[in-house]
Amino acid sequence: MINFRTLADDHPDLAHSPLLRGALLTLQYAQKHGSIGLTKTKAFKRVFVHWAVEHFDWPGKSAEEMFRYNKVINEYEFTPLEVLHFLMISLRLGRHFKGEFRLTKRGAELAQAPGRLFAELVPYFVFQTDHASYARFGDRPFGKWHVWMNVINVEADHGTTEAALFETFYGEPEVWHTAGWREMAAFSSCVLRPLEWAGLLIETREDDFGKPVCHVFKTPLWRSALKLETDDMLRPKSVQ
Repeated sequence: MINFRTLADDHPDLAHSPLLRGALLTLQYAQKHGSIGLTKTKAFKRVFVHWAVEHFDWPGKSAEEMFRYNKVINEYEFTPLEVLHFLMISLRLGRHFKGEFRLTKRGAELAQAPGRLFAELVPYFVFQTDHASYARFGDRPFGKWHVWMNVINVEADHGTTEAALFETFYGEPEVWHTAGWREMAAFSSCVLRPLEWAGLLIETREDDFGKPVCHVFKTPLWRSALKLETDDMLRPKSVQ
């Protein structure tokens, strides 16, 4: 069973969640300006998309990188914002009305309550969103969140790699130029990336003698927010 602990609004570990940060910024922007303009297809207008790119501080999506090759960015080109838009409508934090995104009463309340917003937003995003729908290839990995998270809780406690986690669940990992690379991509896109966006994992990449390696670590937010069945299997870090 996966349980999220209730965190105070000023809990410092909430700062690790890009998803929460993006949601707070969007809700507070709409609150300050009265609304956010929508296109005819009900996406956020470019003026807000550009603002979001500059302010979200999204991992791997810095404003410098995003604007290097594209001076004009649409919502669908900034996937985190597109996902957040869907989540806020689904959770009734905002609604579309006469060509604008406007906060609901609930959305206005949670815009000033990070702890409560995290409790509403992150479990829904991780467990009830179809992550394959916004992944590059649309493939889904075999498995369930209950198993993934309890195993990751142990395997990544002192740090691990993406390949090692894949091997734990599915056997010997395939290298990216073989036929099995799509299975690894699906696991990365639909399990590891949502947990990183939620702020529960952090991934770092480095080149190891010409071979890219992705390291995976639990953030302090994982430890403070989650209560898992495998918690009693965790070992304290050794003191040097």
